[in-house]
Order: sequence, then C-alpha cells, then structure tokens
Amino acid sequence: MSDSEIPPDGRPVDVYLDLLRIRMDTEDYRLLLQVVEPVLQAIDEQRLSTLDFALDGGESDALPQEIRDEAALVIATAVTGRLDNEVIEIDVDDTGPVRVVTDAATASDPERLGEIADYIRERHRQNEELRGIAEVSGLPTDF
Repeated sequence: MSDSEIPPDGRPVDVYLDLLRIRMDTEDYRLLLQVVEPVLQAIDEQRLSTLDFALDGGESDALPQEIRDEAALVIATAVTGRLDNEVIEIDVDDTGPVRVVTDAATASDPERLGEIADYIRERHRQNEELRGIAEVSGLPTDF
C-alpha cells in the first residue's frame, strides 16, 4: 500500500490495523489489540519513554510468534508512519537468530543486514561485559 492509498484523515497505523482486522482471526486480533493498545496510547500521548514494553520474555512468551510479529509491525507503523515494514530474522553467531523490524529496502539489502548483525554482536558483547562487571560488583545483572 502506498501513501496515496491512505485516506487524507487516516493514520497509517489505523489503516494497517483495519487490514489486520479483516485478515486475522477475531480472537487473534483481540489479543493483538491487548498487546499494542497501551503502546499506541503512549505514542499518542508522547510518553513512550515511560512505558516498559517487550515482545520477548516474560508474559509475551505465551504470545504466538505471529501475534508478536504483527504487534512489532503495528508499533513500527505507528512510530515511522510507513507501511512497508518487515520482520526479518538475522542469524547472529553469539545469540542465535534475532528478529528485527526494518523497512523493505533494508530487508532486501544483504550488506545492510550484515551491518545490523555486526551491531547486534557488538551490543551483545557490551552487555556481557557489563553483566560481568555488575556481577563482580554485587549489582543486579538482569538488564
């Protein structure tokens, strides 16, 4: 869908949610809304920085992967205003496969995907280093 197909008074995220409502099973769509509504509200109220939200770990592990992927795409659409976002999986040596939301051009660019994988590897290395420092300092390591 292109920008020219979005109604003048419509937000891309509303258009995307309408498409999902038509495409998804009713119960799955309700579950998706339960996941994304607090985030969408925080975005609308410009208080996203106060929201603790994760699509991995904790309660979200009970969510089917399809719902998690769609939730990530809904949130990405709300943040970017773009409808061409994709969830891709990048295999990173140290951590295994990592799911990332990106635009279609990046998703199809092997060089750019390699840069993203390198960034993820470096972040993982830094997190492990910080975890080690926190552990020997007697600080919490669950960050």
